[in-house]
Amino acid sequence: MFDSFRHFLELIRFSHTVFALPFALLAAVMAWRTEPAITWRWQDLTGIVLCMIFARSTAMAFNRIVDRDVDAQNPRTARRHIPAGLLSVGGVTAFALASAVLFVASTLCFLPNRWPVYLSLPVLAFLCGYSLTKRFTSLAHFWLGVALCLSPIAAWIALRGGVDPMPVAWPPVVLAGAVALWVAGFDIIYACQDVDVDRQLRLNSVPARLGVPGALKLAAGCHFGMLVLLAMLPTVFPLLGWIYWAGIAVVAVLLIYEHALVRPDDLTRVNTAFFHVNAVVSLGLFAVTTVDLLV
Repeated sequence: MFDSFRHFLELIRFSHTVFALPFALLAAVMAWRTEPAITWRWQDLTGIVLCMIFARSTAMAFNRIVDRDVDAQNPRTARRHIPAGLLSVGGVTAFALASAVLFVASTLCFLPNRWPVYLSLPVLAFLCGYSLTKRFTSLAHFWLGVALCLSPIAAWIALRGGVDPMPVAWPPVVLAGAVALWVAGFDIIYACQDVDVDRQLRLNSVPARLGVPGALKLAAGCHFGMLVLLAMLPTVFPLLGWIYWAGIAVVAVLLIYEHALVRPDDLTRVNTAFFHVNAVVSLGLFAVTTVDLLV
């Protein structure tokens, strides 16, 4: 039983929740500090964490189900749990459905705000839709970026009850734009590993369309855009100060380092760039921004 539990955690890459969760929590901290003030509640914080875990679990399990044949033909992914026979399609389907139900149930933590309940199924549909995008568009990476950028917007709506009037609602929008470009950029880098397989299986991706050199340039452009939006955030959320700006400088250095790790003729360090650097970016940005707002 323990092995099965471990396989499911590996299936959904549970540890990778650190990519999106810090931005949801960051938006929550900003929402609590925004006027008019709202009451801080433990159940709201619990709801954010649970919704992030179960939404991602649903989407990842769905991805493994619909991509099982593709994964089996890709040497890099052939050892994933369904192609390798470690988990059955039926078992993963049950896991995905259970995660979806728990996600919807978790939105009840935000009552009497009903917006999270109303939006729960459309959000799940959009998240799961990413798994189908490589069949028809090279913009799949940007779909993933938008999927993850929903986290700060969703946290803001969950806490503040619906849509705030402008300019109050600008902070989560600007933060979401930065998240979207950040995710799209690192997903393009990650997809460079599969450029030959994508072309062979007629799957769409930026590396398959532009080639690895062009894809890496576009990824760099996305990350530059992320830094621009992060620099714009204090203009719509004036509470941010010098600690935040120091954090942005560190993020810029980390992104430069990430792109230095990967070259068109050397993709051996993609995993280091993808997993380690980006985890530090998300967790670090959340930490320094939260400290800035609390101080």
